Amino acid sequence: MKWEDLQTSENIEDRRGEGGGFGGPVGGGGIGLGTIVVLGIIGWALGINPSLLIGGADMLSRMGGGHRIEREDRTRDTSQPTDQLGRFVAKVVGSNEQVWSQILPQQEGVAFRAPRLVLFDGATSSRCGTAQSAMGPFYCPLDQRIYLDTSFFRDMKQRFGGGGDFAYAYVISHEMGHHIQNLLGLLPKVQRAQARAGSRAEANSLSVRVELMADCLAGVWANNGNRSQNFLEEGDLEKAVASAQAIGDDRLQRAQRGMVVPDSFTHGSSAQRTEWLLRGLKSGRIDDCNTFGR
Repeated sequence: MKWEDLQTSENIEDRRGEGGGFGGPVGGGGIGLGTIVVLGIIGWALGINPSLLIGGADMLSRMGGGHRIEREDRTRDTSQPTDQLGRFVAKVVGSNEQVWSQILPQQEGVAFRAPRLVLFDGATSSRCGTAQSAMGPFYCPLDQRIYLDTSFFRDMKQRFGGGGDFAYAYVISHEMGHHIQNLLGLLPKVQRAQARAGSRAEANSLSVRVELMADCLAGVWANNGNRSQNFLEEGDLEKAVASAQAIGDDRLQRAQRGMVVPDSFTHGSSAQRTEWLLRGLKSGRIDDCNTFGR
């Protein structure tokens, strides 16, 4: 992936080296990333190991009564990372900002507001709880920030069998996809639907649809970004597809449990994740990512 000449985002908070973040959850005990209210599920114990999953919905899996959402939302100064990996992240975010600021108003009539991306190592705090590296990247709608410990990229390559610049860009753009869903008003609707869900399987199904849509939106970014910025190189698509396949719920469950339980999927199968990523890559249109209409 040719990323060096991409636009650099100014919405990066580099908290690496802060020694575990600042502050703590309000109210005793606190909450972990498993309680992230990306979709607002409350009380659905999904039993999925979040360290094996990318994205937002798995962050909801351990939401339970008696916990409080962290209220602290200190404003941090943005800073431009100087290391290569930090610069790469800032470039991918910048490319996303450039693309979505154009196509979101054009295609949906919705103004784009850029989120911040927080780089951290080990742990940091968010309005959705304490972010820990083992939980993977996630988007917090309460503070409209994407949280990323870049050690996840190493795990992605060594443990999940995926890797490469464009595959890492896919991960970042998947989380940006959740922000787009939030701007479209989708996440609150799904939250209400999941609160009314009559079973765990029904709630899980809604999570899968949200995650597959975010995969597709990552493809929409890549389609439109490559047309204007020409950043794709030979082999990039194959690496992204390999990563999408590697993090499918079926493959992760088989590796972890030795069996597959479709009703417990929260992100979709390898085939589904690949299908929706490629759908967005092919069309470049947000409307073609409507997983709720299919």
